[in-house]
Amino acid sequence: QVQLVESGGGLVQAGGSLRLSCGASGRTFSTYARGWFRQAPGKEREFVAAIAWSAGSTYYADSVKGRFTISRDNARSTVYLQMNSLKPEDTAVYYCAHKSYNSGSYYYEYDYWGQGTPVTVSS
Repeated sequence: QVQLVESGGGLVQAGGSLRLSCGASGRTFSTYARGWFRQAPGKEREFVAAIAWSAGSTYYADSVKGRFTISRDNARSTVYLQMNSLKPEDTAVYYCAHKSYNSGSYYYEYDYWGQGTPVTVSS
């Protein structure tokens, strides 16, 4: 089992920045990747970004490329999402996810999820 706890969400004006954090506990030695997903009201959950835990390679949704940056601190088993130039359409609950094995894709098939942290971007 892996437990994930997100923090850092809040209310920000358009054009502003937020930094999300996701700490992990439990069987973190089995980390293959960590990802961030989001779910806006009335919409399905969507992929935002992911990072390969060993190699550090990163992957982003087209909608956030150039604005969001995912990073990790292996020693703290923590992943971050730096969000800049925020837009009202970025408003959503942001979820951290843990992937324990190589499923062939960084965009889905995560096996543990956090409770989410809300982000609201006002216009």
